[in-house]
Amino acid sequence: MSELRQALAEINAIRTQVARDTQFRGYGPVSIAASGVLALLVAAVQNRIIKDARDFIVFLFVWAATAAITICLTAAETLSRARRVHYGLANEMVQAAVEQFLPALVVGLLLTAVLIWAAPRELWMLPGLWQLLFSLGVFASCRFLPKETLAVGIWYLVTGLTCIVIQSGSKSFSPWTMGIPFGVGQLLVAAVLQFGFEGSSEDS
Repeated sequence: MSELRQALAEINAIRTQVARDTQFRGYGPVSIAASGVLALLVAAVQNRIIKDARDFIVFLFVWAATAAITICLTAAETLSRARRVHYGLANEMVQAAVEQFLPALVVGLLLTAVLIWAAPRELWMLPGLWQLLFSLGVFASCRFLPKETLAVGIWYLVTGLTCIVIQSGSKSFSPWTMGIPFGVGQLLVAAVLQFGFEGSSEDS
C-alpha cells in the first residue's frame, strides 16, 4: 500500500512539473478584453458621476467591485479553456498559473489594508502601487505565456510609476489613473493571447 501511495505521489509530482514547464493557453482573450473595456467604462462613468476626487472609500468600492467582476469573468473563461486546451492536465495548469499571480494579488490586498490603517494620508499612492504589483504578477507569468507578455509587464511598471509622479501633486483619486492603465493593459494582454502563441490552432 505504501508503494502504491509513493507511486501516486511520484505521478502527481511529474504531472505538476510538466504543468510548470508547459506554455499555459488557458487564459482567454475574450474575458481579458472585456475587463479592459470595463475598466475604461467604469473610469468614464466614475469621472462623470462622482465629483469628490478625494473620497477614497467610494474610489476603493468602485474599483474593488470592478476587480471582482473581472476576476470572475477571467476565472470562468480560464477554467473552461483549460479543460479544453490542456485536457488531462487542466487542474495542474490552472494551479501553476494561479501560483504565479496570487502573491501579487495578496500583497496588494495587504498593502491596501496597512495603508488604510497606518498611513491614510498616503492612500493616493495606491493606484500606482497596485499597477506596480500587477506588473510583478505579469513578469512572474511570462515564463509560460508568449514572449510579448513582457511588454505588458513593462506597461504596468511604467504606468504605475507615472501615476505616482502625477498624483503626488494633487493627492486625489482620479478614475483615469485606474481606467487607462488597466483598460489599455488588459487589451494588450488580450492581443498577446490572441496572436502571441506560436502554431496555435485552438479556438479563442
